[in-house]
Amino acid sequence: MRAARLIKMVLLLQARPSMTAAELAGELEVSERTITRDAQALSEAGVPVYADRGRAGGYRLIGGYRTRLTGLGRSEAEALFLSGVPGALREMGLEDAASAARLKVSAALMPSLRDASQNASQRFHLDAPGWFKETQAPELLPPLADAVWDDRRVTARYRRQDAEVERELEPYGLVLKAGVWYLCARVPDTGSFRVYRIDRFTAIAAGDDRFVRDEEFDLPGFWDERAAQFARAILRAEVVLRLSEAGVRQLPYATDSASTREALETASAPDEEGWVTLTLPVENETVAYTQLMSLGPDVEVLEPKALRERFARAAHQMADRYR
Repeated sequence: MRAARLIKMVLLLQARPSMTAAELAGELEVSERTITRDAQALSEAGVPVYADRGRAGGYRLIGGYRTRLTGLGRSEAEALFLSGVPGALREMGLEDAASAARLKVSAALMPSLRDASQNASQRFHLDAPGWFKETQAPELLPPLADAVWDDRRVTARYRRQDAEVERELEPYGLVLKAGVWYLCARVPDTGSFRVYRIDRFTAIAAGDDRFVRDEEFDLPGFWDERAAQFARAILRAEVVLRLSEAGVRQLPYATDSASTREALETASAPDEEGWVTLTLPVENETVAYTQLMSLGPDVEVLEPKALRERFARAAHQMADRYR
């Protein structure tokens, strides 16, 4: 346990110019006193860990010290080769670079671990797009990926409703969600961050100017926040339903999982037939009709009246057809 922690401490110090005891303690989930003891142990073992004293002090490696990957265990080496998404790398034009990187890592490993890449690829495969969808990488994805890597400003044209808009953007990051690529970018004029679907871009021109990246920008956190905002924003209507026990089980597969979970938490107690009543946020009545029809006889729409009447008409039509 301690040996693994010491290796991780060295790797952390390799990756950053300096780290305080508090930062190291947070990363390694130990006390600052333990960090002091670990730094002393590394120094005694020949690892040049230097401690700067004072409020602005911290720990750092001196003399350009680097460790090699020979300290990796088998499970760590195999997990390393799972960190890429082959399809996404190919779509961004990075397949050759990723392949070269994997070869270099394999060459640096001990001979007994050099089959880690094959072991991982034969046991795990990530297929990101959803079922029954043929996805095609946007044509402008590779130049956008290059701009993201180089922190280069781009002039972008994209479709917005029935018009095309041109805007200067600072491309911060790319996100692949359910087979669809998105760009998270900052608009220099306003300093605000926005999300764009890449398949709506019609032209991309990368300039020679590099922008200064906000080091506090957290791409995963930003995406999670915007995705949650989007999910909440589109749920502008509500429907009141009665659901059988089977309908309750099926509802999360038919509608938004987050809104379904909230609705079920506030559902009524089962009535004498075992059915519960709940209020479900939905995008609109048309979308609700399409989603809830998949529940068949295990759902009854109570409100709004127009949607209930639509279900009643559909039920009569189906009964007549199958009579």
